[in-house]
Amino acid sequence: MSFPRSSGILLHPTSLPSRYGIGDLGDEAFKWVDFLASANQKLWQILPLGPTGFGDSPYQCFSAFAGNPFLISPDKLLAEGLLSRSDLESVPNFPNDNVDYGPVIQYKLSLLDTVYVNYKRTKILRDEFESFKQKNSAWLDDFALFMALKESHGGAVWSTWEDELVSRQPQALKAAREKYADAVESQELRQFLFFRQWESIKSHAHRHGIKIIGDIPIFVAYDSADVWAHPELFFLDEHGKPTVVAGVPPDYFSATGQLWGNPLYRWDVLKKNNYAWWIERFRATLAVVDIVRLDHFRGFEAYWEIPFGMPTAEVGKWIKGPGADFFNGLKSSLGDLPIIAEDLGVVTKEMTALRDQFNLPGMKVLQFAFSSDGSDLFLPHNFTHNCVVYSGTHDNDTTRGWYESSSTERERDFARRYLGRDGADIAWDLIRLAFSSVADMAVAPLQDILNLGTQARMNLPGRASGNWGWRFAWNQINDGRRERLKEMAMLYGR
Repeated sequence: MSFPRSSGILLHPTSLPSRYGIGDLGDEAFKWVDFLASANQKLWQILPLGPTGFGDSPYQCFSAFAGNPFLISPDKLLAEGLLSRSDLESVPNFPNDNVDYGPVIQYKLSLLDTVYVNYKRTKILRDEFESFKQKNSAWLDDFALFMALKESHGGAVWSTWEDELVSRQPQALKAAREKYADAVESQELRQFLFFRQWESIKSHAHRHGIKIIGDIPIFVAYDSADVWAHPELFFLDEHGKPTVVAGVPPDYFSATGQLWGNPLYRWDVLKKNNYAWWIERFRATLAVVDIVRLDHFRGFEAYWEIPFGMPTAEVGKWIKGPGADFFNGLKSSLGDLPIIAEDLGVVTKEMTALRDQFNLPGMKVLQFAFSSDGSDLFLPHNFTHNCVVYSGTHDNDTTRGWYESSSTERERDFARRYLGRDGADIAWDLIRLAFSSVADMAVAPLQDILNLGTQARMNLPGRASGNWGWRFAWNQINDGRRERLKEMAMLYGR
């Protein structure tokens, strides 16, 4: 599927300003959409919106279907009568430039408990809530019970629960639903409020002609409602433990590879069910965003299988993925899908053929463009129209940080010569290069728009903590930046 020529900015909602320690779906999100529109941008790219678990990563969520309750705006709940002014009187003094996840989660959970108490008392939005539960029961019933059970077990991984809950004995599940009825309903309410607030923002974006690019990670977290509720879809032993896990083998970037640890799909079982779980996952995501960036696209052609328990990703083997059959299954159920293939890393001819068979745009990252010579496929003179170009992504250093400390002198020299610039304004040089290219879509992280250094990096893959925390303040965005974006959108027909 090809996309109209356009440009936009990558910014996850957690990075928005807010007095509650983390960006949320309140007025600042609407203000952000207004800024994009005023700068003539047509795209807003975000990361996965799911409920984050270990390490606060949006790529390791408790569900592939649920929303992150920590993004719910307290101010919007106040306006609707689900919180009172006194409930919001004692907001901790959170930092403005970073998410300190521990204290934020503690505070937000306490607030959400109060919301449920207030709901039980007032039954505000009850009919809407009941309708939401009915419409989403296919995933919501399992997710809400999973989270209630997780809470009752002190956050422990589901495979350590009582045997009858691990194996999902019907009588045990029924008893748990009754025992934890309030906790289950509280989880359901959080999901209702999240999706209600998000839908409002999405509608606002559409009114301004802005499309939202979302993200589907290929793998799901082991400690998730998805694996607990559908163990037959994954390689697990009789105790629910993984037998093999995901990762990538050693390469130029890592001598031991990357051990992600996610359970691997039983594609044979998924195929027998006509990929029903995946189709529902896509359907749910496309109800929330307009375009999907499909993470680790290579894994659909072939994936690296690592025996469970290995300390690194060095021992493993390549296994054929579902390939074209999977995408034909999606297409026959959902039609032409607005997918961007995340085809970074080691590129194989088989993966490229799969991507091209379905006419999916791949990704071009300009920070990767200057390490070889003029034949490099990340250089704009080698692009085709059907791709998405980025100055950098959430996994990269900021462009300024890359230029100042992550790149080699050879790369810097090549970049300066290629750009015909001295590197003093490198972030905007790469933004201009992206916007002026033939790529159908061009996206820059807000950190590059703001010309920020390494301290504003969103994620450093492999780092155990300290990721996903960066936030901006409105005083960093001046009219000069807005006008510059506007000018580039006009000059380069975006």
